[in-house]
Amino acid sequence: MLSALKKSLSKSLSGAELQANVLAGLTVGVIALPLSMALAIASGVPPQHGLYTAMVAGAIIAITGGSKVNISGPTAAFVVILLPIVQQFGLGGLLLSGFMAGMILVLMGMARLGRLIEIVPYPVTIGFTAGIGVVIATLQIKDFFGLSVAPVEGHYLQQVSAIGSAFSSITWQETLIGTITLMVLLLWPKLRSKIPAHLVALTVGALVAWLLTQGLTDFSVATIGSRFHYEIAGVAGQGIPPLLPSFTWPWALPDASGAPIGLSFELIRQLLPSAITIAILGALESLLCAVVADGMSGKRHHSNDELIGQGIGNMVAPLFGGIPATAAIARTAANVKAGGSLPLSAVVHSGFILLSILMLSPLLAYIPMASMAALLLVVAWNMSEARHFMRTLKIAPRDDVVILLACFLLTVLFDMTIAVAVGMGMAAILFIRRSISLSGPKAMKLDHEHYAIPEQVVIYDIDGPLFFGSAQKALQTITAVRPDVRVVILDMSHVTLLDMSAIVAMESIAQQLESKNVALIINNLQPRMILKLRRAGIRKRQGKVAYARHLEDSLTLAKPLC
Repeated sequence: MLSALKKSLSKSLSGAELQANVLAGLTVGVIALPLSMALAIASGVPPQHGLYTAMVAGAIIAITGGSKVNISGPTAAFVVILLPIVQQFGLGGLLLSGFMAGMILVLMGMARLGRLIEIVPYPVTIGFTAGIGVVIATLQIKDFFGLSVAPVEGHYLQQVSAIGSAFSSITWQETLIGTITLMVLLLWPKLRSKIPAHLVALTVGALVAWLLTQGLTDFSVATIGSRFHYEIAGVAGQGIPPLLPSFTWPWALPDASGAPIGLSFELIRQLLPSAITIAILGALESLLCAVVADGMSGKRHHSNDELIGQGIGNMVAPLFGGIPATAAIARTAANVKAGGSLPLSAVVHSGFILLSILMLSPLLAYIPMASMAALLLVVAWNMSEARHFMRTLKIAPRDDVVILLACFLLTVLFDMTIAVAVGMGMAAILFIRRSISLSGPKAMKLDHEHYAIPEQVVIYDIDGPLFFGSAQKALQTITAVRPDVRVVILDMSHVTLLDMSAIVAMESIAQQLESKNVALIINNLQPRMILKLRRAGIRKRQGKVAYARHLEDSLTLAKPLC
């Protein structure tokens, strides 16, 4: 990682390349500014913490990570994980869990787990991302319609029930602003303008809300300024503090009750499952983003370095108020399309966020909460991958459809951790079942005249790995021989694996065949696997067990035993 960083920093840039990366960074900065605030609000913390994340983690991960074009910051995937942490442990617990997740990511990178994304089945990924999209969209209904809903910390169905019960409190002002913002978000891309749709939509929403507030006495909507407050050196303010974040240890920040959360082994134990979840999701999201970026940019990322970079960024960002971060596919795609080819564009994007905090904080306070909810509804829709979800339901094998629906429903009704764990478990079990059907022993049908096979000889072909899943099937098939059989030949030419379960099964096969006065000949097994069997006691014994290199040799050994 350090050598790659040194090479990147020492590379001389042409004027055109420098200009392209600066412009790409500014473009992504414009996109990231409102998204970072919206995702922080959705995660249950004030909007400035999303900006701090994009500013600090975005730059550090770009410099230390393994992708030249990834743009990192707060993402929608984290919302369903972070919100319960904030509700239970407050801001201090959230930042501490993010710091712990960063440490886990660094360890994952050092352990060279960068190819983690390859072992996660497609239905699992689509299932939990679609579920996250549904949960995020549901959480935005309150602000979009201006509902008076008391905070609900229960499961999804309880939240839906609370929202449904509160629909009598709908306010036309909030609904109007939310609808206008949503319409602009949906219609603006059809104009094919280079100006990001959400920038235009939030600007229109804020202007319409401000004008109506000035012209109508009974018109009022919640804004970032009215919803969030801060106090600096005894001076209170509204919206986003126009100051850079200061260094603070996460354990000095408040818990859910407002008192400093502190640091203890018990707190770490309680936060560890959440930290592991954040780390795993961050790893999957960042590596998937890097793969997509490689396809768009023609570059190649270093997966283990990317994990280490993500870890470093997530360890540093909480020290300055940043929430957990990972690579964002939408922002990375915008970066590549805008000409970004180096980490410089991500650093410029972070610099834009920094200047926005210092110079635009008073203006950002006018953004209506209904407009932010509309933005998050579009983010949730894009994240749900509805087209891919429906396509998978139509064309995927039945087993994959079951995994997809299980991950989706578990994410919505319970949480993503359970969904991924169950989805991976189901995928593993179904994979084992398929492997058993492919790698089990099959009776070989050979030309008896050419090979001169006696009637008392049976030949089984074991094709593929012999492991815990297929070992019992092999045991049952091979030991169920006819009474007249005197020799069993196992052709193991294509056996690539023998685990402990298979070794125990082979012991049982040898013992059961010996009890029936049936000899066992093992044909063409790889020397390293023969050594394993010999260590287990399955050694050559006259008239009982033999090893051969070729089928002809096996038949030669078998004939005297018939």
